[in-house]
Formats: sequence, C-alpha cells, structure tokens
Amino acid sequence: MKRMQWVQAASAVLLAAGCVASGVVHAQDKPEVIIGYEDNGADPYMVSMAEHMFEKHMKADVQYKLFSSGPAAMSALASNSLTFMCGLGVPPLVTAISQGLPMTIVYNQERYTNAAGIVVKPESGIKGVAELKGKKIAIVAGSQASFELATFLAEAHVPYDSVTQINMAPPQMRTSWVTGAIDAAIVWDPVFSALRTAGGKAIKTDGDLPREASSYNVCIANADWAKAHPDLVQGFVAALDDGYQVTQKEQDKALGEMAKETGVTLDVAKSELAGYELFSGADQTTPKVMGLDAGVKTSATYLTLVNTGKVLKQIGRIQSVPASFEANVAPQYSKHLAH
Repeated sequence: MKRMQWVQAASAVLLAAGCVASGVVHAQDKPEVIIGYEDNGADPYMVSMAEHMFEKHMKADVQYKLFSSGPAAMSALASNSLTFMCGLGVPPLVTAISQGLPMTIVYNQERYTNAAGIVVKPESGIKGVAELKGKKIAIVAGSQASFELATFLAEAHVPYDSVTQINMAPPQMRTSWVTGAIDAAIVWDPVFSALRTAGGKAIKTDGDLPREASSYNVCIANADWAKAHPDLVQGFVAALDDGYQVTQKEQDKALGEMAKETGVTLDVAKSELAGYELFSGADQTTPKVMGLDAGVKTSATYLTLVNTGKVLKQIGRIQSVPASFEANVAPQYSKHLAH
C-alpha cells in the first residue's frame, strides 16, 4: 500500500540513536540522494521517476531503491543509507515516531478512497461490519489494514479481538478465498478488485474513513537531514508535483509510464489510479493535507497521525502516543508551490 509492515519496526528504529543530520552525502561533486519506494500500484511518482524529474529538480546523484517491507525501509532511514521513502502508510510512521525516530512527512501523495477496503464472501452471511464478529478475515498484520480494521470495528461497536485475523500476504488471499479458508479480507488493489471480480462484496472502502483519520500514502525523510538540506527537499517535492501535473494533463501518457513500471495493463493501472484522491504540490499547504504554520495542528494529515496513534495504542501496537507531531509534518518544503 501500498502498505508496509511494521511489526518489527520497534527494533529497527532503535538504530536511530546514532543517526546524524549529515545525511547520505559522499565525497563527490554532488550529494547522493537515494529515494526508496514500494510497488504500490499506479502512482504519479512513477511519472516523476520515468521522466527523470527528481534528477532535474535536485542537484544530486539520484538513485532509486525498491523495498519489500516497512521495517527494512525504516532501518535504512535510521542509518542514513536512505534519504527519502515514498508510498509509506501512516501506521509504520507513527510507530517509528513513538520509538524516537525523527521522521517527517515532506509530501502527502494521496488518500485511498475505493482502491482498498473490506471484501466478504456472499455465502459468509456478512452483510456489514457488525457481522464480522466470530468470522475469519485475512489481513497483512501490522500494515495500514490493522488501523483500518480497528477503526471500522470500533465504529460498529465490535470488539477488536472478537474477529479472527489470519495474517497473510495479498497474493495468498486469492487462494484462501477460493478454498474457503477465509470469510473476508481487508486488502488493497489489485487483490481488492480481484476478490470483488470473483464475487466478493465490498462492505467498507477506505473512502469511508474520515479525512482526519484516513489512509494516506506519504513521502518521508529524516527531519534533521531535511532541515540541513532544504534545497534538496524542495527539489524533491517539486519533482513529485511535476509527476502529478503530467498525470492530470496527460493521463494516457502517465498511465503508460505507470503500467510499464508496475508490469500491469493500462486498464489495471487506470483502475488503481482511480482509487486515489491525489494531492498536488499546491495542495500540501491546505487544511485538507498538511496546512501551514499554525494550521498544521488542525490539518487532516496531523490529525490522522494523532488518531492513528490512539488506535495503535488501544490495540497494543505502541506503548504511548507522542505528545506532539509538529516535528513530523513539514509542509514548509512545498510552500513555494502554493498558488
């Protein structure tokens, strides 16, 4: 998710103790900037990569690194062997912050709407979230899905531990769905769409989550490194905005680049992209994203960090909710993109 597992993040973030603000800079003419990402399906940042927009906007030796999990990315960030990480869900970030890792959101990429949610088998008898009690649901434990499931269950007054959660990767869910090993799944595209195509019924989507406690994909950096290298961060967010602009104005071209990067058909890429509410560079400083100055603490992104922290503490994922997230939301790097 899109989403990154953070079950082991607590141990990984302890590496932050030795981190310094110097970042990933080597003895060469240009600093080395390594951008981490995960295969989350079609996304505008793939256009930024394909068209070398990061190289255009940053005076740096830009490299890319694919990660398969959140803990691996967090460990790399903590040790300063990774500069930026994109496609990260909010729960792994909150978990890292609660362990003392100085991470900050420099760009909120998008909000999930109908590209993820809870899908159930018609024969399961589940007509709504209330009927999940006593049922078996497939989930990527420790991912954004854990926060979403906890939120949906709380809304329906269903105890979190009354649902049998079966931890499995999204591809495994397809097999378990056919064999009848699960009654439901909380997952994202492309498996979310595949299960619905196989007869499943969506009873909740991420679009049902309130904006201030929602499912976002964000790009983060070490806060100390970002403060020491504001020009590089501004170039990074400008490149992301360029990818957004091409996606809006030349969607066929953008979809072709996304499909090539992810190895899917144009139709699948179009479907995946349609499941997002995308944010531009100018959007970053608005209340619906990160706000600006005094408005940061009332922005949708900030409140989502707070509310995610509360849920993670309630279900035992973190020990305590950080007193403040002001150092972890950084719209100032996008201020120059505001219209």
